[in-house]
Amino acid sequence: MEKHDAISWFEIPATDLGRAMRFYEAVLGIEMKREKMGPQELAVFSYQAPGVGGCIAQGDGFRPSQQGNLVYLFAGPSMKTVLGRVEGAGGKIALGQTELPDNLGCFAHIIDSEGNKVGLHALA
Repeated sequence: MEKHDAISWFEIPATDLGRAMRFYEAVLGIEMKREKMGPQELAVFSYQAPGVGGCIAQGDGFRPSQQGNLVYLFAGPSMKTVLGRVEGAGGKIALGQTELPDNLGCFAHIIDSEGNKVGLHALA
């Protein structure tokens, strides 16, 4: 049997896809690709196939929440830089930079422009 990562795809719900896309592009310093898949509209985070990918999704059944699953996005080499962009982009910091043991970097929790709680992980 082939070995696979535990996660293959994730979807972060949005009520306003354009606003959510602008939020993540500003906070993470990235560009996202807008797509339509069936009745849903998506803004896809860049990733290298066949690796783990994900998107922001808008459509029936997608409701932003601070409860439930918590997705962690890679915040790059500097958590401080990324957290410094959150409030200006329309979000909130729910849990500031928290160091992990054994040189595993750090994490934080934010509330995005849509009201989702999302985790961030960075190397420093």
